Amino acid sequence: MSSKKQIFSVRQLTMTAILAAISTVLMFVNFSIPLMPPFIKLDFSELPALIASFSMGPVSGIAVCLVKNLINLIQSSTGGIGELTNFLLGVAFVVPAGLIYKIKKTKTFAIIGAFTGAFIMALMSYPINLFLVFPIYIRLFFNGDSDALLSMYQAILPSVKSISQCLIIFHIPFTFFKALISVIITIFAYKHLSPIIKGKKIK
Repeated sequence: MSSKKQIFSVRQLTMTAILAAISTVLMFVNFSIPLMPPFIKLDFSELPALIASFSMGPVSGIAVCLVKNLINLIQSSTGGIGELTNFLLGVAFVVPAGLIYKIKKTKTFAIIGAFTGAFIMALMSYPINLFLVFPIYIRLFFNGDSDALLSMYQAILPSVKSISQCLIIFHIPFTFFKALISVIITIFAYKHLSPIIKGKKIK
């Protein structure tokens, strides 16, 4: 029994590392999208973390989020702020999804968990950015001038009057859209990937 547990732990660690490596590569491959400030990038690095959380539990999902951001920190252009944001939002996404799926491992619960995680991630983008990330970002890159950051949003939508408003209009929908892509891919791919990750025979 102990040897089986040990083998499983080694496999779990190995598969977590593989998914973290894939997630790291996906985080490097990022791009700007229209109607968003240029410092906001779209990537699909939460996808392997969500798969890890479903197949091996939320701890593995957190580990994938942590590793990818630690590696990307080496070439960070945001002084680590982007990586901090990505980690916190990633955890807010994959932990609820993994916990709900753990209750009952069915497709229905997987869908409920994934969409719940995406919704929580989108909502958490507001307080995380407003109270933690943006204050640091403004001090480091805008000499404490929040109006300079606000002007980047006003160049896209002149009617916005505050950073808080920008988060509601830009960041919450963007974050949900980003998570939604991972949700849709996972729903279609997980059934095929799960046996490989867990080392089971494919039927």
